[in-house]
Amino acid sequence: MTAAIQFGSRTIEFRLEYSDRKSLGITVTPEMDILVKAPVGTTMEIVKEKIRKKAPWIIKQQSFFLSFHPKTPQRKYVSGETHLYLGRQYRLNIQIGKEESVKLKGKFIEVIAGEKSRAKDLLGAWYLQHARTKFHVVAAPLIEKFKKYKVEPSSIVLRDMPTRWGSCTPKGKIILNPQLIKAPKGCIEYVIIHELCHLIHHDHTQKFLDLQTKEMKDWEKWKMKLEVLLA
Repeated sequence: MTAAIQFGSRTIEFRLEYSDRKSLGITVTPEMDILVKAPVGTTMEIVKEKIRKKAPWIIKQQSFFLSFHPKTPQRKYVSGETHLYLGRQYRLNIQIGKEESVKLKGKFIEVIAGEKSRAKDLLGAWYLQHARTKFHVVAAPLIEKFKKYKVEPSSIVLRDMPTRWGSCTPKGKIILNPQLIKAPKGCIEYVIIHELCHLIHHDHTQKFLDLQTKEMKDWEKWKMKLEVLLA
């Protein structure tokens, strides 16, 4: 069942599940949903009171996950429109030609397309190709660094994710959003380090944050840059 409480001016909605357990648990998912698992027989009043007490923590967790929500605005695929690549802005220059290609030329991304409607697909494929190459180059020394903790990702794959920059599966696969190729190298490193830390600490506990800070002292700067640049 779903319910909600009011915390100041904020409405906190949550999903409640009952099960054979001894204590009440609250989880904030990366999609910013709130899941409450309570012992059978727990009253709604007790559940809501617990939510109120944990509200500051819940809001903090939601804000934390919000930074991993891609918010790249819709760009037009016409000459003159700006598009990002590794944190820098380039203007699109679309030309009609038989041999289709995408190249960086100075301050421009030059797209040669059979017809203008092909520009979006060609640029998307170009981004994906560069993301595959660049992410592995950036990740390699970081993975090597984390071997001191006796962990190593089983693989790194790219996947379009509407609500996340990266994720880590229970079996150690790191998944990265190809849209990250539009951000500076530091932002890419931040997301990869974040997911590598999850190979050691699966939840966002203090130990997780301490490890992330140890491996990237200025991670908050890159987190903020990622939020602002692709907001």
